[in-house]
Amino acid sequence: MTALPRTSTDPMAPVSGVPDLEELHRVSRALETRPATAAIEWAWDRFGDDLVLAASFQDCVMIDLVAKVSADIEIAFLDTGYHFAETLWYVEHVRRRYDLNLRVVSPNLPADDLWLTDTDACCAARKVAPLAKVLSGREAWMSGLRRADGPVRATTPVVTYDVGRGLVKVNPIALWSDLDVDGYVRDHDLPVHPLAGRGYASIGCWPCTRPVTEGDDTRAGRWAGTDKTECGLHA
Repeated sequence: MTALPRTSTDPMAPVSGVPDLEELHRVSRALETRPATAAIEWAWDRFGDDLVLAASFQDCVMIDLVAKVSADIEIAFLDTGYHFAETLWYVEHVRRRYDLNLRVVSPNLPADDLWLTDTDACCAARKVAPLAKVLSGREAWMSGLRRADGPVRATTPVVTYDVGRGLVKVNPIALWSDLDVDGYVRDHDLPVHPLAGRGYASIGCWPCTRPVTEGDDTRAGRWAGTDKTECGLHA
């Protein structure tokens, strides 16, 4: 991507029809001082129907923020086949509340025991491959990734280029702390995942998710007892 000269003094103004790295860096820096909805508005204005939010439904903060910008933004949920029953209930509860433009994507796989022997391969088949299907033909995607999630995510930008997928990636709440999330949920009376009050600070598939104790890293309950910290969606 070749950087083009910028004529506008607005740091959010696009330089061309296709974003270049200079533009993304400039926009990301500008959005760090603006509300999370500004990042969603920028992405929606910039990419329209070529934008999708990949939502884990651990909570519905990103969904609430997206709903404030446009009800037309597609939200994708990756149903791995191993989600907690509480998560599936929560997805339906949130969908009804917001009348979501929701797409549920499942792997074309039968239930198996791969998670017992190779969690990386399991995640690749049940998360990474379905996300690739969701993102096929798109120009940008959004996530609820936050710097506070742990050391691996500590430098997460608001806007970046997902090199592996060839897409723009937008993380509107990248700078939010756990207190910011909790405060937003409380102030906006958002529905809470049923497992959140049972020690589950990060909620994924039931075979690989455990409650955490006070003082633990937020994601300490994911793949507990191993050195694995990411499923591959945000590699």
